[in-house]
Amino acid sequence: MDYKKFLYEQKKREKSLKSKATKVVVKEIRFGPQTDEHDYEFKKKHAEKFLKDGAKLKAFVFFKGRSIVFKEQGQILLLKLAQDLEEYGKVEQMPKLEGKRMIMFIAPKKK
Repeated sequence: MDYKKFLYEQKKREKSLKSKATKVVVKEIRFGPQTDEHDYEFKKKHAEKFLKDGAKLKAFVFFKGRSIVFKEQGQILLLKLAQDLEEYGKVEQMPKLEGKRMIMFIAPKKK
């Protein structure tokens, strides 16, 4: 009977540790290589909200078809976003091309 009690206590401890662990939420924002200024501002506003709420941000530029030739424009767009969101979060991973996506991660600043 002692062993059963030990197992019960152990499960109880693990459950309490699990409940205290923080869960990382990752929100995504998708741009095109030729995203217009108004669309950019609209998505930037959402990104600010996500970072204020404490979620990580995954911003990416999706290249469709032959638009892959505009890699520089995509990188400039992501770096501009990083600069605009500097007061809300810090860049965790600089823009990196993976297949047809250029991905950048931004982590929220601690309060």
